[in-house]
Formats: sequence, structure tokens, C-alpha cells
Amino acid sequence: EFAALLDESDPLKDLKQEFIHPKLGTIPRETIGDPEKDCIYFLGNSLGLKPRTADRYMGELLEDWGNKGIFMHTSGRIPAAYADQPSKPIIARIVGAADPSEVVIMNGLTVNLHLLMLAFYKPNQTRNKIVIEDHAFPSDRYAVRSLMRLLNVEDDRLILLRPRENEHILRTEDIINVLTKEKENIALIMLPGVQYYTGQKLDMKTITRFAVEHNLPIGWDLAHAVGNVPLKLHDWGADFAVWCSYKYLNSGAGGISGAFFHKKHHLNPPSHLSGWWSNKQGTRFEMREILDDSVGAEAFRLCNPPPWLAAIHHASLELFDKVGMDSLVKKQFLLTGYLEYLIIKKLAGMVDILTPSNPEERGCQLSLTFSVEATSLLGRLECRGVVCDLRGRVMRVAPVPIYNTFTEVLSFVNILREELENSA
Repeated sequence: EFAALLDESDPLKDLKQEFIHPKLGTIPRETIGDPEKDCIYFLGNSLGLKPRTADRYMGELLEDWGNKGIFMHTSGRIPAAYADQPSKPIIARIVGAADPSEVVIMNGLTVNLHLLMLAFYKPNQTRNKIVIEDHAFPSDRYAVRSLMRLLNVEDDRLILLRPRENEHILRTEDIINVLTKEKENIALIMLPGVQYYTGQKLDMKTITRFAVEHNLPIGWDLAHAVGNVPLKLHDWGADFAVWCSYKYLNSGAGGISGAFFHKKHHLNPPSHLSGWWSNKQGTRFEMREILDDSVGAEAFRLCNPPPWLAAIHHASLELFDKVGMDSLVKKQFLLTGYLEYLIIKKLAGMVDILTPSNPEERGCQLSLTFSVEATSLLGRLECRGVVCDLRGRVMRVAPVPIYNTFTEVLSFVNILREELENSA
């Protein structure tokens, strides 16, 4: 009854109907129950659900291609040649940019990571170290190490931040201590806004301002932070940030990604790779011999945006803009807090939570470990229509405020308790 009351009083309750929800009968599992019943989908931290308007926007583009041919480039809801532009003001607000000139919608996350790191990582004989965290998402580690190899920097110049012994969470003071000790050697700091494994939200404000104060280039991988937690990249002074859009931003598998590039660099950007779409929009088709550089984040664009991916992206971002990040974060505090409360109350001794208990130090996700074998447990949960995932021994559970409910949280905990008791 309490969960139902929370849902009834939820000002965002109607958003659930804006998404297509997998059903017990549509997922590739031998499920138990009504095949028309919605799954409990708590995996928006890996792949968000599809907005209903995505089909219409994609369909419009296909019709424009068929009916207009080349003229689809400059007409329609999402003109193909300018497909990234309608979403820029929205994503600028989500990441805390000063204005749309600080953001760009392009490529995939790792491509953007390479483009921005190559611009800001300028190693010399003394300053050549890169700081990442030891359990960084594999793509970040691969990208950083490959960049170092490309520039003939030895792997021992990589600083790996680790939690203290027998702890799971990085302490801000420990990060600052490492940066203080190594500040004469650091050429780049590259950290996640939210750690994918534990769900910890790093103190981006404190770490960024320390880096800025000591003239240490700093970038953020916001794959698990964008659309999940409050971001104020401009105010914090971050040099750059990159993110994907298929998780909390619900823009489809392999969806178009984005990047932030701070205004303080716009008039004197670091050297970087360029392409046709790096040219200012107004002079692009003059086909000049010398590039007429765009000013701001769009200087990093290499080629025309894929309109199909941009259309899905825009379909989701319109919903974010409709309600605003403040409302989503407020519900996220309640939704994940309710999940944490029920786990502590109903599953004591059966489940451990790795994620920080302070709501300011996490987003939607709780990372759970169990005394029983987790792979078979996940399989049984999936057969009952619960969708979450495992990373090693950790089960990641992420009720997201834009389409999940308090009743789903309660149902999840009850199902999990039954399966754990059956495993005992």
C-alpha cells in the first residue's frame, strides 16, 4: 500500500507510459507468469528503454529519404545535415554547460574519448602521467593505454587510483592526496563521474576544482552519470567530458554520443584532429582549401551526424526537457532510497550493498553481492521477469526515475527474497 501511495503521488508517474516496456513473453527466457505482463526492468544503467516517439521520428526520416531524396538534408523535423542541432540545447542543460556551444553530439563514447584526450594529453619529459581509477570501465583503460603507446609513453606513467584495503569505494581525500603528490608529473586526469561497478558517484566538483587550481587537465567519462545525477560541468571548470546516450539517456543500442568542451578553451583550443564537419556551418559548402574552424565543441566534429541515431536521441531528450533533471533527481533519491531501505529491512544477512549509502554519493544504481552463487540467481530472476545484470560477482540494480515505479521496487525485493530463501 505504501509503494502504491508513492506511485499515486509521483508527479512523474505518467512518464512510464512514454516508453515501451519488455514483457515476460517478449524476452528470450522461459518465463513464469502472464506473458503480457511488463518485466521489472532495472537495467537502464546498461540499456535504457525505447521512447514511444522513437518509431515515429525514425519513420519520418525514412519517409523524407524516400519522398525528398537529397532535400531531406535541409528539411523536416530533424534535417539530416543538421540532425545534431535540435538536441544540443537540451543536452547542454543536462550536463550543466553554459550554453550549447560547449557541447557536441557525435560519434560513440570511445571515439570521443580519443578525440578529446588526444587534444588535452600533451606529455613532456616531466609531465606525462595519466590518472585513472584502477577499476575503470575496460574501454577507458584500453583507450588510455593505447594513447600512451601512440605517444611513446611507458605504461608505468599510468597512475591507478585504488580504494583502501578491504574497502570498495574511493575516498575523495585519497584522490586529492594522490593528485597533490603527483601534481608536477600529471599531464591528464581521466575519471568516471559514476563508477560502473560500485555505483559510486565521485565528488566531481571537488576533484575538478583541485585540478583547475593546479592547472591539471581533467576530463570526465560520464557514461553512467549523464541523465542520472546532477552535473555542472561549466561551473566546476572541467576541461572536457564525454558520454554515451544508450544508458540513462535511452537513445538506443550504439546510440550517438556527446562531448563537452569548456568555453575557456574556445578561442585558443588545443591542437586536435579535424574533418569536414569541423568547419563552420555557414562556410562548410564553400569547400575552402583551409579549414574555417568552428568555435567551441563543434570544432571536434569530423563528419556529418547520423540522422537515424540523432532522431532516437532527440525522442528521449524531449522527455528529459519536459520534466527537467531536478525532478528526475528528486525522484531518483526516493526510488533508490526506497530500494535500499527494503533490502536492509527484508534481506538482512542475505545481501550486501557496495554502493555508498549517502544519496549524494550515488545515482540510481545499487551494486549488490550475495552469499549464494549469483549467476544462477540472476537466471531465476530473469525467468520471473526481473531484468538486471552481473559484473563479476556484483549484481547491478538500477531503478530509473523516468520509467520505473515504487511498486516495481517492492516487487523486485519480494521476488529476490523468495529466490534467496529457496537457495538457502
